[in-house]
Amino acid sequence: MNIERTSLEKRAATHAALADPARLQIIDLLTLADRSPGELQVALGLTSNLVAHHLGVLDRTELIVRSRSEGDRRRSYIRLRPSALDGLLPTPVLAARRVVFVCTGNSARSPLAAALWAQASPIPATSAGTHPAAATSSKAIAAAERHDLPFGPHTPRDLGGVIGEGDLVVTVCDRAHEELVYADALHWSVPNPGRVGTDAAYDATFDEIARRIARLSPQLSAV
Repeated sequence: MNIERTSLEKRAATHAALADPARLQIIDLLTLADRSPGELQVALGLTSNLVAHHLGVLDRTELIVRSRSEGDRRRSYIRLRPSALDGLLPTPVLAARRVVFVCTGNSARSPLAAALWAQASPIPATSAGTHPAAATSSKAIAAAERHDLPFGPHTPRDLGGVIGEGDLVVTVCDRAHEELVYADALHWSVPNPGRVGTDAAYDATFDEIARRIARLSPQLSAV
């Protein structure tokens, strides 16, 4: 009975947090991409202190997670907690000709994302980098092998000239997101596994990207 009571109280707190239109709009924006407080302020047309108040409510009800940018350390990103809104998420529908995953080096996160996308959706996907590395990360290749993900030969390439009309851009790197300006781009604040360098770090990156693709792919239709 105590467990049931705790569950009811948690559900009630969640519904109360979502009862405010501004907080519900924040959740809607976070269903597909991470946002900085400043980006949320612009999107909602609210003052910074009001956005901070709403984020505080969502934080206390354990609906969001904050992380520090790996690019500009003064910036933070807000994301939904995994499974925080099971059964409550809206189902927005986006349309794209192709998905372009972008990170800095195009050596790990973005090519893994493109390969994972190919398994999840018939919509084509590719990847590129803002500052391409000399070669694909051997640890990213090994992570793909551990998860039985087809990961063909890949050479990091520059983003210039890759993005075309109808493409959906998804940045999977804070540095790339902060460097590029695409009004309709989505951002996933995925930590750089190369900073740690262990198999566990690359597996965690793989799982995070796979989880986000599982959320996005059913909501994207082909142009």
